[in-house]
Amino acid sequence: MTPKDPAFDELHSILDFIRLGAARFRRAGLFFGHGTDNAWDEAVQLVLHAAGLPWDADPQVMHARLLKSEKAEVLSLFQRRIEERLPAPYLTGEAWFCDLPFYVDAQVLVPRSPIAQLIRNGFEPWLLEVAVDSVLDLCTGSGCIGIACAKAFEDASVDLVDLSPEALSVAERNIERHRLQDRVRTHQGDLFTGLEGRRYQLIVSNPPYVDQQDFEAMPAEYRHEPVMGLISGEDGLDITRRILRQALDFLTPDGLLVVEVGNSEAALQAAYPEVPFIWVDLPEGGNGVFVLSAEDLARYQSQF
Repeated sequence: MTPKDPAFDELHSILDFIRLGAARFRRAGLFFGHGTDNAWDEAVQLVLHAAGLPWDADPQVMHARLLKSEKAEVLSLFQRRIEERLPAPYLTGEAWFCDLPFYVDAQVLVPRSPIAQLIRNGFEPWLLEVAVDSVLDLCTGSGCIGIACAKAFEDASVDLVDLSPEALSVAERNIERHRLQDRVRTHQGDLFTGLEGRRYQLIVSNPPYVDQQDFEAMPAEYRHEPVMGLISGEDGLDITRRILRQALDFLTPDGLLVVEVGNSEAALQAAYPEVPFIWVDLPEGGNGVFVLSAEDLARYQSQF
């Protein structure tokens, strides 16, 4: 029989358990990169979840006492986070993106793309004079990017595409959660397959872009995410190259392609030195998001 954790009887308040979790996470050397960047915020996320409270709960609640059942759940979550190195959103079943909640499980990457910063700004200044009525989210995973775009462009229809039917089941759950069934649809397929004849003012993608070397150096937490959503060939650009070759056939003449390639930015620039990728300034953090107009895609199509 597993010995009882002494914290069960000695600690009582939400704040007590947050402090405990932060201390244990630091000692365990956890990596934080799935919605939080430090031990304290990770502990807050898990304790509030066990207490049935939202992430932005009134600070006054921090001194409330936990029920015995809630204490047990908190300690179990701490133990799994430390021993299994599971990202916290897989433990809670929820992640936040663009200030919106999304259901997540191990069939999809945990939402964290810096493309959220562009969505909040309506992709300004690149779409200032474009009436966006159709959006395509490639490699959608949980659907977070496409659903956030549907919220940003209230008159637009949005197609979410993924090769994984399991990922699309998660995306469909999130479409229902945000009551967007009338404007957001899922499509199972390999990038643009099955979308022939459709045109979009905006194509946005957070495709797999991790190269083999980076994948091998990743912390244990990332090993729980679907490999298909991470690795894209030796240099991380296999899928991005395909998007660049095909996207023009699916963009309107005034359309925009937005793709995240993360640390593969240098490899992409080296592969296509003449292409005028616009690398977006990301004041809230992140790197490797480029913007390319349909006009520039047409001009440099022979490069791809």
